[in-house]
Amino acid sequence: MKKNTIMVISTLDKFILLNEIFNEWYDISVALDLDMARSCLKLNVPDLILLDARFVDYGSDFQFNFCNELKKDSCITQNTPIILITQTQDEIDNGFNLDIVDHINLPIQRETALRRISTYIALGRAQAAQENYALQLELKVKERTNALFESQKAAIFMLGEAGHYNDSDTGVHIWRMAAYSALLAKKVGWDKGECELLEMAAPMHDTGKIGIPDHILKKPDSLSQQEWIIMKSHTTIGRDILAKSKTPLFQLAAEIAENHHEKWDGSGYPNGLSKEQIPYSARIVMIADVFDALTMKRSYKDAWTNECAFKEIEKGSGSHFDPVLVRAFISIKQELQVIKNQFE
Repeated sequence: MKKNTIMVISTLDKFILLNEIFNEWYDISVALDLDMARSCLKLNVPDLILLDARFVDYGSDFQFNFCNELKKDSCITQNTPIILITQTQDEIDNGFNLDIVDHINLPIQRETALRRISTYIALGRAQAAQENYALQLELKVKERTNALFESQKAAIFMLGEAGHYNDSDTGVHIWRMAAYSALLAKKVGWDKGECELLEMAAPMHDTGKIGIPDHILKKPDSLSQQEWIIMKSHTTIGRDILAKSKTPLFQLAAEIAENHHEKWDGSGYPNGLSKEQIPYSARIVMIADVFDALTMKRSYKDAWTNECAFKEIEKGSGSHFDPVLVRAFISIKQELQVIKNQFE
């Protein structure tokens, strides 16, 4: 059976003494100074270190922090217990300021020392095993989280595309306006996680259009009153589809889908909400959605310039859009242009 290993950091004569006491139970190596110990530890990590207290110069931060230095390197000696070999009460007292687990007094009482050493080796290995288990568990959680994230992205892609399945002119509209939405949310103080969630939810805002008949969705002429009622129902259809999932992402997407056609003055649909009654997420997305639609070339219109689109957004401040959000949107013109360039 392979023996556990101990590194002794001491003078040669003291090492010979310690080796005679412990070599029957442990494989013993020696480092005759701290620099030698550092070099040896890079090659082989022992199960325990016996450090001669006389090697610790308490007046020198460099020497004093040797034990702490070993503990900083998680790949080498973080879980390796260090026991101080002491001869005086001062060494014992000062040793408590070091990152050690215990001390053994000279002259050594073999049975007591062997029990302490075996106990701390077992504890060190248990701690290392526990940390390794925690690391493996963390990796598995990350893998599953990534898999879930990829599944959500796939669902977002499908639902976003489904909402524009019959609209060949939208192109990357849903992804670009989602990026605009996240940028505006960041500008008004949303935290990183909230902005990322909004950017993932926004592309699904028109999911409900899959429930609108083609003869209405593709009609080149103005819609009749009855057809317009049907067309407006895409907001509640989308809500009902997306709200079936109770995850924060799809709950947010359902909120946006239902409310992105509401207006600040209460003249929107489907519920005629006004001002702060309209969910904040929808107020953000409606600005990004309109801006992108205006600056996008469609079969029935040319693309507006950014400046014309910004003027139109400003024109709708206080009627269509939240005035505070409009001001914030205008203030990020350059950042919006950067995003637009990335999609071209």
